[in-house]
Amino acid sequence: MEQSKTFVFFGIAGAGKGTQMELLQKYMNKLDGKEFVYAGTGVGFRKLVGSGLHVSKLIQTTLDEGRLMPDFFATSIVSDILVNELDETKHLIADGYPRTLRQAGEFMDMMSFFARGEVNIIYIEISKEESIKRNLLRGRSDDTEEGLHKRYDEYVANVLPTIEFLKKQNGYTFHKVNGEHPIEEVHQAIINALKI
Repeated sequence: MEQSKTFVFFGIAGAGKGTQMELLQKYMNKLDGKEFVYAGTGVGFRKLVGSGLHVSKLIQTTLDEGRLMPDFFATSIVSDILVNELDETKHLIADGYPRTLRQAGEFMDMMSFFARGEVNIIYIEISKEESIKRNLLRGRSDDTEEGLHKRYDEYVANVLPTIEFLKKQNGYTFHKVNGEHPIEEVHQAIINALKI
């Protein structure tokens, strides 16, 4: 059986990661029919916001202020998903993680422990202006213009250095695509880059 693949998606909010991950899953499903494990922090955080626990307010404040979640929190959500769902027969998509250098170290430990071979990093790049425009159109409650500017600054300060770090690691292959093209073109660019 061909080895299961690992994909890490990067892109500022509004880059179209969710859409492209979905299209990639459908494409891969036609190729080999393997299941996917989706390790995304956003869904985990949003679930906790609606949980009514003490932590809900803390997460909501962090989101409203456009700050990244603490490393331990993001790592615990992702590691919990991998422990409960991942095995060698499944492809893996990581979304929204790792976002800091510390998380990148933890992520590399996870990939090593789970014996995931080549890790494909897919960076969907869009401009700050395009990101803010798309997010305001989306109309989520945490998408205020001020919050989006802060989120973009956090992205530049933390996520871009993380991408640069991972690019240099053995076993990590980096693919950058222009996310400002039409959806189908972006999908095709990702497939071409991955050579699948």
